[in-house]
Amino acid sequence: MTYQRWLALLGFIAAAFIAGGIGGAATATSVGPWYPTLAKPAWNPPGWVFGPVWSTLYLLMAVAAWRVWRHVEHPERRRALAWFFVQLGLNALWSCLFFGLRSPGLAFAEVLVLWVALAVVLVKFARIDRPAALLWLPYQAWVSFAAVLNGAVWWLNR
Repeated sequence: MTYQRWLALLGFIAAAFIAGGIGGAATATSVGPWYPTLAKPAWNPPGWVFGPVWSTLYLLMAVAAWRVWRHVEHPERRRALAWFFVQLGLNALWSCLFFGLRSPGLAFAEVLVLWVALAVVLVKFARIDRPAALLWLPYQAWVSFAAVLNGAVWWLNR
């Protein structure tokens, strides 16, 4: 692999983990004093699950985007990668809304928008690089679960 490809991979990994860091910073403001006071469904995962799951997902999404980036000749490449960065922003925004603003209702509305953006990325990635789309599926699945969980938390605490 060329030097440029390695740098691009590192760039996508950095972008994903920067988004995660922004979300993590917002989460840290409320995960201790506020989040434990919320009513949650019985199927809410324990807190220790979220770190490893998100770390894995950020790595998978970065590799998926990198695989698409390598298809320089594909006419949809730029749009697919633009959607990748849009969803990264929406990903970070969710934590800012849910934990930073302590607004499960607003976060629930936003996670639905995020889910649609992820579906768009999945379709675009699938047209360009099938393995990239397969790498994207766990993220889509986790955000599907997270949206249902967010909706349940909002409903239980309204």
